[in-house]
Amino acid sequence: MTDWIPKPNPQVDLRTLVLSAEEGFVLSRLDGATAARNLPALTGLPPERLQGILTRLLSQGALLPAAQGPAPAAARNPVATSPTTGAASPSPSPVGGPGRVAPSPSTVSPGYEPLSASATSSAPEEELPMLDLLPQDAEEHTSSESGADAVESPDEEPAVDDEPEVALGNFRQLFETRLHPQTEDHRVALARACEDPELSALCFDPLPAVIKAVLENSRVGLAHARLIARNHRNPVGLEALCGRAAFTADTGVRRWLVRNPQLPAGLFRRLWSTRRLMELYKVTIDRDVPESTRRSSREVFRQRFTTGPAEEKVEVILNTEGRALASLIGMSVDGKTASLLCGRTYRSPMLIQNIARWSAAPPPLIAHLLKQEAVRRQPQLRMLLARHPNAPADVKRGGG
Repeated sequence: MTDWIPKPNPQVDLRTLVLSAEEGFVLSRLDGATAARNLPALTGLPPERLQGILTRLLSQGALLPAAQGPAPAAARNPVATSPTTGAASPSPSPVGGPGRVAPSPSTVSPGYEPLSASATSSAPEEELPMLDLLPQDAEEHTSSESGADAVESPDEEPAVDDEPEVALGNFRQLFETRLHPQTEDHRVALARACEDPELSALCFDPLPAVIKAVLENSRVGLAHARLIARNHRNPVGLEALCGRAAFTADTGVRRWLVRNPQLPAGLFRRLWSTRRLMELYKVTIDRDVPESTRRSSREVFRQRFTTGPAEEKVEVILNTEGRALASLIGMSVDGKTASLLCGRTYRSPMLIQNIARWSAAPPPLIAHLLKQEAVRRQPQLRMLLARHPNAPADVKRGGG
């Protein structure tokens, strides 16, 4: 049982549970693939402490029982039915176990709605496997699991990119109720030496000095960098975050940075000027990105297209079926890019149409498209290519 894998229960709305900041932190680290014995290395918490946290999470229904599928709806019903009378009776124990008290409405963040004890009940507790872990075993097991995941789904991004909303709410609540009332100097000193969940909570601090202190903490990691990129709203603090190359190389950090409305245009150009053209194009069309950042991304995209490798140019044209060409009006391609484009077979009518509408399409590419079977079978495509300024003269004379 040491390899039991705790998995969040997808049929339970975690926002309805009253979790402590520490429980929310542990829940945010559960990706459904990491064994329980590896959690001490992942969270930094001792096995005995984790055992109690996992027990409480399981009792509240936040986790799936070991070796079972999703719990049926009846198991999560907040009231129990008496076998003799059929009447509903409240659960005898409140959520979270003995000693747990729901936060007062006067001390919680806006939008936080704790449940009353009569509205929730704890599921029957199940015995959890003991956490038996050696550090070297954790590193080997974690690396083997991550390698297996990469083979099974190479195109999927890591599941830890986003913190669950329940964890974010708990971190923010901890900051607002316990940390924010303290002085700036005290928070700065605390940020340099504290550990989770306080370290994650301080990522919500609006002061750049505190964010810089968080980044100086030896325990800071990618999860904290993603929290800062997502929630910090001061350009000075974002500059400090982007000063760490290991963080800016992370996909999750970059994703939240471009969605941050306070990301300076100069900082975006500095970080994204060396990114792949395909990644830049995704930013230009992302509706979650502020318009000012999208405008900067279009400028960087055009500049990068001029100097980028031919392989990346071909990649962005083919993978977008030519939609990226709408952002490249008036820009031409070099001989190597044209040669690579002419060396492919084209079957997508959408791609052929977009290239035909691209005024800078090189003459060899237009001639190559006219020879494609898809163009021969569709006269409208051939007519569209024949009207291109760079179409062969004999095609123009023939009228398509």
